[in-house]
Amino acid sequence: MASYRIALNFEDGVTRFVECRDDEKVLDAAFRNKINLPMDCSDGVCGTCKCRAESGAYDLGDDFIDDALTSDEAASGLVLTCQMKPSSDCVIAVPTTAAACKTGQQKFAASVARITPHNDAAIVLELDVEPAAAPAFLPGQYVNIDVPGSGQSRSYSFSSVPGEQRVGFLIKKIPGGVMSTWLEGAAVGTKLELTGPLGSFYLREVQRPLLLLAGGTGLAPFLSMLEALARTNAEQKVHLIYGVTRDLDLVLVEEIEAYTKRLANFTYATVVAHAASNHPRKGWVTQHMPEELFNGGNVDVYLCGPPPMVDAVRKHFDDTGVKPNSFHYEKFTPNVVAKEAA
Repeated sequence: MASYRIALNFEDGVTRFVECRDDEKVLDAAFRNKINLPMDCSDGVCGTCKCRAESGAYDLGDDFIDDALTSDEAASGLVLTCQMKPSSDCVIAVPTTAAACKTGQQKFAASVARITPHNDAAIVLELDVEPAAAPAFLPGQYVNIDVPGSGQSRSYSFSSVPGEQRVGFLIKKIPGGVMSTWLEGAAVGTKLELTGPLGSFYLREVQRPLLLLAGGTGLAPFLSMLEALARTNAEQKVHLIYGVTRDLDLVLVEEIEAYTKRLANFTYATVVAHAASNHPRKGWVTQHMPEELFNGGNVDVYLCGPPPMVDAVRKHFDDTGVKPNSFHYEKFTPNVVAKEAA
């Protein structure tokens, strides 16, 4: 008997993972894990348990009525969790909060494995987790990390791929910042508490070319995505534009370059905004997005960067009439949880 990992993504950004047997309905698997997904009849009659399957293969059977789920709704990816039986790993968007389903954020512990500064721009933090505690997450998601002794936490996207015992984060170095200051004296082996995974910014099922737009340490989630794409031998075209303010802010470019050899249709470009830079591509990311990247609209765009960059890209799309098939973005500011994603 096979079982599959089901990611349940709630409206408040919380993600919970459950194992579901191939002869088991998703609603039952969630209840078995003490997650009360919306339901009423559990017989495919009321439609209360309707969710959206964002990826994966499954069977809905024929034991539900059209009033609960029409054929058009099913064709668009809507499912009844009381009828849905998976035949692969799946990602399901649940149209309510985790709290309403009597579940919440997960916590886990990790220890500092390595701290690597990159110029005065960023720090790579690597943490080891116990095999039993290795977090499940979707490429692009983030966690909150408690900063020891401060009573505060900071939010960082995973730069590593799901399923590893060593997880990585790319952290902007901020003079006087709570995390930056703590990392200056942090010792290998120090224990940290993490909460997550969180966030609705994550890699969806790849069905068309991808355009990835990274600003500064907003590169982190794309490193996770690229590794996931490389491991699954993705064949779609993927282009990354990585924009920064100064030359010194360009970090981990060698890691990006390595994906040009591992990912058949991957290309990238770096852009530096500072006028005094000698970089071959200067200015803003929006100045280096040729029309052909949008493939006539048949492209999925992912953007992670500071608010001005996100706003500039959105305005550029409006001004030029660009309408990608989908546009997923996440704003972040250096000490604040990313609160806006789409």
